[in-house]
Amino acid sequence: MELNRYIEHTLLKPTATQEEIETLVRQACENNFLGVCINPNYVKLAKKLTQGTNVKVVTVVNFPLASNTLETVIYQTKEALENGADEIDTVVNLAAIKENDYKKVEYDVKETKKACLNNNLKVILETDLITKDEIQKACLACANAGANFVKTSTGFTKGGVGAKVEDVALMAQTVEPYGLEVKASGGIKTKDGAIKLIEAGATRLGTSSGIELVN
Repeated sequence: MELNRYIEHTLLKPTATQEEIETLVRQACENNFLGVCINPNYVKLAKKLTQGTNVKVVTVVNFPLASNTLETVIYQTKEALENGADEIDTVVNLAAIKENDYKKVEYDVKETKKACLNNNLKVILETDLITKDEIQKACLACANAGANFVKTSTGFTKGGVGAKVEDVALMAQTVEPYGLEVKASGGIKTKDGAIKLIEAGATRLGTSSGIELVN
């Protein structure tokens, strides 16, 4: 298993400096990681530093609270792509899930995917905050909306576990018939844990411990 080709080397903390981002991208290039996942303000820098490599530039919108208006999310998405992002990770409308309004969930994802054009859209479900039934229903809404991936976590939920094998397995079983993939993220710290998530159905791993995993 080429574990490095599953990894989106991630640094999303609000205090991340330019020097730290440069180190992150350098590490990703040296280890031939699949991508880097960084905040929107560093997309132009990351795109410049990854030129001539296979490393994708991934960024986040509506992050981490899923509290922006749809119009703002679409603007963020278009701006990120114009700045060089290859893929977009957005957070699902968690309030709509709790209100059992999956038409709203589907509509928001569909409109965001339109803004992505041919670029991958990954939808973060924040699995620590929703039930197994809500996970399944949200996955189906994302599938109906044309998303490319469903993703476990932002990594910002206080007290949250993040990516759990049973959640990844449930998500994979739900979306695979529709051609979607699963990104596991949040709390991935060990190689053994990473392999278990891949075996459960994850095709991407979002982690700040990429170097530790491959070494």
